[in-house]
Amino acid sequence: MPVITFANTKGGAGKTTAVLLLATELANKGYRVTVLDADPQHWITRWHEVSGHVPNVQVIDFVTSASLPQHISENKHNTDYFIVDLPGARNPLLATAIGLSDHVLIPIQGCAMDARGGAQVLELLQYLDEKAGIKIGHSVVLTRVNSMVTTRALALVKSLLSERQVPVLDTAIIERSAFRDIFDVGGTLHSLDPARVSNLDRAKENALCFAEEIMRKLPVRLPAAARMTGPFVRSAA
Repeated sequence: MPVITFANTKGGAGKTTAVLLLATELANKGYRVTVLDADPQHWITRWHEVSGHVPNVQVIDFVTSASLPQHISENKHNTDYFIVDLPGARNPLLATAIGLSDHVLIPIQGCAMDARGGAQVLELLQYLDEKAGIKIGHSVVLTRVNSMVTTRALALVKSLLSERQVPVLDTAIIERSAFRDIFDVGGTLHSLDPARVSNLDRAKENALCFAEEIMRKLPVRLPAAARMTGPFVRSAA
């Protein structure tokens, strides 16, 4: 059960949207997902309350530096993926979560390139590597990318980060109205009405590509019950 932490000490990077997209797409595939909501804004928890029961998704709120290891230990037998949503600030929880992680995802707005918050996370990862010999897999995920941004422009952003030896996911998260709508109405991209949401198919495709790229990095064997019955049928509780 891999632990995936989303971290950027600067708010407004699209972190929680990326968390929700990954969690719900993994759940739709049949994986049991536990989201550990450590963000004081509690957006994931609010989404879960609005949504009601979402198969294969469990959300634990008010996660602290002290309680995080306990939540992982207590839920490891009923979870295939843990996803940690950290605050958009630098605090002791950042080091704790990173130390428990199998992979750290660093959301950075692909159009603004204001990556100071992401740089602080990268510096901590480098410090753990150099001083303690602890190597933790990590990637930048470009978020809130304008759908009109050209492929050439995105390639340039990735190239600049690559020059600094920063791994970047191939899949950027595009700015889509559907991604905002699921926070307002609850549910997932798969429960939205395509007649009411523009470009829903493209939003689904984007979210799926993102989740599949993470699954390739951190493969988990699908539980037998899920293989027999298909996605979105089991509770994570």
